[in-house]
Parts: sequence; C-alpha cells; structure tokens
Amino acid sequence: MPRSSQPLRKLGFLTIGLFDPADPLAGHESTLDIIALGERLGFDSAWVRHRHLQYGISSPVAVLAAASQRTRRIELGTAVTPLGWENPLRLAEDLATVDILSGGRLNPGVSAGPPMHWDRVKGALYPYTAEGEHFGHERAARLLSYVRGEPATDFSGTEGFEVYSDRVQPHSPGLGRRMWYGAGSLRSAAWAGEHEMNLLTSSVVKAEESEDFEHIQLSHIRAFRAGHPDGERARVSQGLVVIPTDSASLEQRARYEEFVRARTPRTTSPQGPARLLFARDLVGPSALIAEQLYAHAAFQEVDEVAFALPFTFTHEDYVQILTDIATHLGPALGWHPAD
Repeated sequence: MPRSSQPLRKLGFLTIGLFDPADPLAGHESTLDIIALGERLGFDSAWVRHRHLQYGISSPVAVLAAASQRTRRIELGTAVTPLGWENPLRLAEDLATVDILSGGRLNPGVSAGPPMHWDRVKGALYPYTAEGEHFGHERAARLLSYVRGEPATDFSGTEGFEVYSDRVQPHSPGLGRRMWYGAGSLRSAAWAGEHEMNLLTSSVVKAEESEDFEHIQLSHIRAFRAGHPDGERARVSQGLVVIPTDSASLEQRARYEEFVRARTPRTTSPQGPARLLFARDLVGPSALIAEQLYAHAAFQEVDEVAFALPFTFTHEDYVQILTDIATHLGPALGWHPAD
C-alpha cells in the first residue's frame, strides 16, 4: 500500500476549459495549448471536466480527440462524464474511436445519477422517455459492457453488402481497463471496485459517516479496494485543488489567496440536502503544499493524483501553476517527469 514515504508515481491535472461565448474558439484553443504544455512539462495525464449548458467543455470526447492529434504521450481523461446525459452505446463508440486515434491513451471517467436541474432539462434531453429513464449504476454497467466488448445485439453477419458486428466497433481492447468512476459516496466507491474500474476521488464528497473530509475520502478508497479484485493494487487517483506560488507574481499570489479565502467557508461543514463536503484548496509555496499533502490521510494511500486547476483563472495563471507543479511540487512529492 502506498505511504507518504513512497514517491508519487503519476502526476496529472484537470481543467474545466472555460470560454467566452462571444469567442468559443479561443477558449478551446487555450485548453488544447494547456494540454500540450502539460505533455512538454512531463505530466502523465491531462483531464477535462464535462459542463452541459454552461460556458465550459460540453463535449470532452471531441476535445480529447483534437488533443490526441497534438500530443503523442500524455494520457487523456474525462473527470467526469455524467452518464445521465449520455446513451451508453453511442458513448462507447465515441470512446473507442478516440482511444484508437490516441494510440490507447484515453482514460474515461464517468459518474451515475440524474442530470443536474433534471426537471428543467428533461424535456429537451428525453422529451418522450424522461419518466422511463434510469440513472443509477446500471447505466454505467451497460457502458462498461459495451466498452469491454460484450455483445450489444443478437445480430451479426452480412446483409446485402453491409457487414454487421454484434459488439461496439471499433473495439479497443485495453480501454476496458482504463475506465474510471468518480465516486462521492461509499456505495459508489464500493460499486466501482466490484466492477473492476479505477477510482477518481474528487474534492467533493458526501458527508455520510463523518464530517472530516480526509477521513471520508480515505474511507472511499478503502471501500473501493476492499471490493476490487486487485485489492491494494487497484488504481486510485486523488483530486484536490492545489495552487503553488513559487514563481507567481505578487499580484497573482494575492489573487490566488483571495480565491481560496472566498471558497474556504464551504469546507467547514456539509452543504445542502445532499450534505456535500468540499476539500480545502491548498495554496502557497510547493514545499508547504507538499508538507500538507504528506499529512493528508487519503494522500498517504495513493500514488497517483490529478490536481485540479481553479476554474476562473487566466491562461497565463495556468501556465505558471502547471510549471510550478511540474518543476517544484511534483519533485517535492518524489515524482519524476515523463520523458
């Protein structure tokens, strides 16, 4: 089991990919440039968020298809794709296609549950079938079965000049082992382990048995591994917001610290009917952030991370933060950049 004395094995980052609605191309190009920068800096993975009816990436699979053609090594993931918006069969086709195009670098992260603002979007999303849709883990299980090459239909063969397969095409054999689940509860973490997925732990969890974020996240990791055939070797990636300031300007530091101050109140107690608990953002010199991470109960259990970039910063801020993570924070955690 990884311990704080062991080096960090894989270092990734997550971006939301915001854009100006008056000029969406610029924002998408910025995201692609950031992913390319991450590869040059030696990051192991780059992840994008999924945002519907917002000014963020609404089609991560399309964005990652573009990123796959501008990079050659860095792994590309979604953190996460909410399956309530997706048809599992069609999504499986898209994921397999992009995985083939990327040379086997895709790491799709998904989650279950109804779409946000369900009552307001169901008429547009499922105008005739809304009441019959199911948004539980079964939807994720269907996606897994299609990605892993299980039959999607009982028909295959030739009809006229058309040749049909009974499973999703193209089939990418390794993709099934690179499927991740974004779990915010004990039940979801255990389900992901039982279905041989990898686990994404985010900066938001449900306060079910505790109000201590670190110990909630730790309980999810242990529940996941307890149900996974690989046990302690099952892959877990921890997600937290970290903002190193080693090379930041005085103006950047002041802005970053104000960003964290404004978000800190939501970390002190569970929020809303779902009792969501948010992790503290970590800001400051890399040496200080590394010390805080080594003391973090959940970090001590993992050897992979995908640090989240703050949502509302500028392209230049992201360049500075990623550069500091790669050149200061990562090495302080024992990580070595990829060739």
